[in-house]
Amino acid sequence: MTTEDMKNEADSTSILTLYTVMYPVFNQLEGVDPTAARTLRAAFIKAEQENPGVTQEFVLKILEKKNLKINYSETLLRMAAADTEEFRIDRQDPEFQELNERAGALKHILSTIPDEIHDRVGFLQTIKDIASAIKELLDTVNTVFRNYQYQNRRALEQQKKEFVKYSKSFSDTLKTFFKDGKVLTVFVSANRLIHQTNMILEAFRSVV
Repeated sequence: MTTEDMKNEADSTSILTLYTVMYPVFNQLEGVDPTAARTLRAAFIKAEQENPGVTQEFVLKILEKKNLKINYSETLLRMAAADTEEFRIDRQDPEFQELNERAGALKHILSTIPDEIHDRVGFLQTIKDIASAIKELLDTVNTVFRNYQYQNRRALEQQKKEFVKYSKSFSDTLKTFFKDGKVLTVFVSANRLIHQTNMILEAFRSVV
């Protein structure tokens, strides 16, 4: 893995922190002080864009100050299946709604890994379910490509390739896990795959 690859993967975890941990906070604040919520949201988004990783550092510092000892990657994975408005495609065509559903299903299954990973039989079934969910999501992406034309198709194809790349990386991580038993690497890889799933949704959301 190159230094750039490592940087990109660290950045993706922080971005996942932004919309998994911080966005729900902003949404709750919206009901109390909409102006403050919008200001904070914009500030965090800008800070993350200019200094990738800053959101995760912020959250980890809070946990440290409160002396809360948790497995951060596991907690993030458990939370990552939550529906995020920013990654929901609003277009009502059946193919796009199916894309929402397939992506949501994959994220949900991935989020159950912490509950299943210590039960070999249950975890093997979860792995099969994940593989099926990945295939179904890719099938839906291909259906959208066939039925609709996009000017930036190349960018969408690239995002699909990134998703496939991280799907294969997740598969490789699982193979290693059955040899060394290191659960943390599985949690980290699953979080990266969830991030790529969201990026698929964002890519299509931005062009519809």
